[in-house]
Amino acid sequence: MKKKFFILDGSSLLYRAFYALPLLESKSGEFTNAIYGFSNMLVKLMTEWKPDYLVIAFDAGKKTFRNEMFSEYKGTRKPTPPELLSQIPLLHEMAKAWGISLVELPGYEADDIIGTLANKAVDNGCEAYVVTGDKDALQLVKADLSVLFTKKGISELKKYDVEAFHEEYDGLDPIQLIDMKGLMGDTSDNIPGVPGVGPKTASKLLAAYGSVEEVLLHIEEIAGKKLQENIRENQQMAILSKKLATICLEVPVEFDGDAFRITTDGNELTRFYTRYNIKSMLKAIQPFIGEAETTETVSGPELPDWVTIKDCAEMEALIEECRQAGKVYISASFDGKVPSVSVRGLGISVNGKGYYADVYSESKDEFAQDSLFFDENASENQLLSVFRELLADDSVEKYIHGLKKYYHSGLEIKGKIYDMELMGYLLNPVSSKYDVAELVSAYLPTLGIPEKGADPGNIMVWQAYALALLGEDMLQTLQDKELDKLYWDMELPLVEVLADMEKCGIHVNRKNIHEQSIAVGKTIAELEKEIHELAGTDFNVNSPKQLGEVLFEKLGLPVIKKTKTGYSTNAEALNQLKGEHPVIEKILSYRLWTKLKSTYLDGISQLIDGKTNRVHTSFNQTVTATGRLSSSDPNLQNIPVRTEEGKKIRQLFEPGEGYDYLLSADYSQIELRVLAHMSQDESFIKAFNNNEDIHARTAAEVFGIPMEEVTPKHRRSAKAVNFGIVYGISDYGLSQDLGITRKEAAGYIESYFEKCKGVKSFIDKVVEDAHSKGYVQTAYGRRRELTSINSSNYMQRMLAERMAMNTPIQGTAADIIKLAMIKAHKMIKEAKLKSRILLQVHDELVLEVVESEVDTVKGILKDAMENIASLSVPLSIDINMGKNWAEAK
Repeated sequence: MKKKFFILDGSSLLYRAFYALPLLESKSGEFTNAIYGFSNMLVKLMTEWKPDYLVIAFDAGKKTFRNEMFSEYKGTRKPTPPELLSQIPLLHEMAKAWGISLVELPGYEADDIIGTLANKAVDNGCEAYVVTGDKDALQLVKADLSVLFTKKGISELKKYDVEAFHEEYDGLDPIQLIDMKGLMGDTSDNIPGVPGVGPKTASKLLAAYGSVEEVLLHIEEIAGKKLQENIRENQQMAILSKKLATICLEVPVEFDGDAFRITTDGNELTRFYTRYNIKSMLKAIQPFIGEAETTETVSGPELPDWVTIKDCAEMEALIEECRQAGKVYISASFDGKVPSVSVRGLGISVNGKGYYADVYSESKDEFAQDSLFFDENASENQLLSVFRELLADDSVEKYIHGLKKYYHSGLEIKGKIYDMELMGYLLNPVSSKYDVAELVSAYLPTLGIPEKGADPGNIMVWQAYALALLGEDMLQTLQDKELDKLYWDMELPLVEVLADMEKCGIHVNRKNIHEQSIAVGKTIAELEKEIHELAGTDFNVNSPKQLGEVLFEKLGLPVIKKTKTGYSTNAEALNQLKGEHPVIEKILSYRLWTKLKSTYLDGISQLIDGKTNRVHTSFNQTVTATGRLSSSDPNLQNIPVRTEEGKKIRQLFEPGEGYDYLLSADYSQIELRVLAHMSQDESFIKAFNNNEDIHARTAAEVFGIPMEEVTPKHRRSAKAVNFGIVYGISDYGLSQDLGITRKEAAGYIESYFEKCKGVKSFIDKVVEDAHSKGYVQTAYGRRRELTSINSSNYMQRMLAERMAMNTPIQGTAADIIKLAMIKAHKMIKEAKLKSRILLQVHDELVLEVVESEVDTVKGILKDAMENIASLSVPLSIDINMGKNWAEAK
């Protein structure tokens, strides 16, 4: 039986994997989606095909011998996205861990290496298989040499042997594909071919004459004067195009059976997938790693002996033991959604021992939904009632996970609280998850994790036990990194504020949202009708394929971008077509209204609580790397601010019963004020201290003109650069935003930094410090590790530098707002006001107020928000109110 030699087109497969999956990031910020997709394909390949030899071929660089033949070869291809470029070194690292040879050679494409080695493998008595997403490889198909072509993403493969090829390409042999390319060209590789010759014409010519050379010998016999003329005038181009399309089979590489065997290092492979946080692969690689262990393969952790608490006397005894110990580790499971959250079970660890209590009460559902708040007088599971004594004892330190859920379930905790979820977030803000299992994987990988479906008591006690093992070390690390003050002064007290906001929710007018949904539905239908009229045909506006055909074939609009499946009709492409045809504006409006209807009108309708008539969004404290809060279920932070459509959505949010207004307090240009303070730029500080228009002042500085001569265009350009600094400036991004060339944009940035020297010095210093320290910090000590800041890979390094530029500014602004929320919440409570904070939307707080308290609330907000930080420039807020959110905004 012949041995199987597999050679993978690394360049093609990595590209396909990248676009088949959404962007994924490791805990330290590296993009990993292409590696994840490639890994899945590799495991499936090895499982189903069991190769004896395996090689990954990769392009060594952009320039090959084909560029010497034709300088414009592949010249129309757009630059590879930096998010994909940064994953190429990871592929090399992954191949090494798998023990798979990766072959690349300057001057040659991966196709050439593939063709050469596949043929040499056949010569050495092997069956060769080429795995690729590039149909150019089909020219290689012959006896004992097949192509496995990726169909859906890279998860499905179609085998092309000689028979399968003939079935699909009726009348052609595999090698004739190069003749097809010689005649018709290839736009993806910028191979010119013969003008006017498409697939059908090329097929007919090859069916009649067999090759490009024979076609050229029989030009006079070809039907059609224009076709004859085109071929006659482009004979040399046809020959050149065929050469460009021909895979070179004489690359100086040798078939090496010993080198091409798979020699997986299980420990290295485990370390690789753990390092890049691709946890799902740890189980998938188990059959290939021999004696190596992964966190997932451990049968289960060794737990201390644990018992189930059965009665109140046992719970009292446990509480006394916790008091004697002075600390306790608690894991709680919860049921329900805000505002009706119940406690189901408790896992407790103290003095190295474990306990479990089932505290769920069926009657809980009846009283927990009373009004918006927990009714402490209602009957509940007696074990839980007794356990409250421990939570209320401020002499006992509590190590827990997810404090906000405790607040939502009505459990009041006093004393020192160590929330391991918040601590995990502060220590590593670029991770996406901070559940107990994730923290164990990161800090105690040898502990093991219970299998899914394990006994609830076992899981709860394991979690409490894990917190006991994690707690001291994580607390020490928090102190070592000087993050403990941030925890105690900001993140921990913020939990109660967010819990109260979520519990309150915000009232939504059910009647209006229903009417608005109907009205918007009519608007969408009218827009669809107008689009059809302007296009001159009926088609599915939601179909990118049909829309592309209408815009670029029927209406003849300039093609912005083509994809594998057709024309690109994404937002970027349509925005570039503005002004080309009136239908574009209608399509953009149609898409906006459709999104607003599905996301907000219809989406929010389903999320209104049946008893409170309010929407209870979740404010996520452990999601963003910069420290900003995010909102979900529903996301109330993404409603368009300045558009008429956004205003219509905001109109639906109103003060609830017993309240008179919604009040909005919005920071004025807080990130630019933070930039002024942190950079100590003289012109910025002067402008803010003199209450000048900062964008006009910047425009005057950059363009060298008096303030009174600054035009709206000047101001717009300066504003784009100002905010570009905050979000990581680039000439490309600025050019897209302002609709100017990259050269002009680069000139703006250069002039900006020349005039705003303090800003330039600040940014340079931040990046320099990031290179030396490996992280950046906000003014309050919030820390973001940048593991790629000194990477040898240019794209990874540039991405890290952009993060270094914007994190201190955005993060400091986020920290200020959090502190202001805590102070305002406390002042409102101490004043015993009925008014309350409902929402935080980036720089804005939304409150529900009663008329008699308006002046008091305004005074509290001015004090809390404007005086919370001492900067070189004043903090300023705008306060507005109305009968709905749109009026207040």
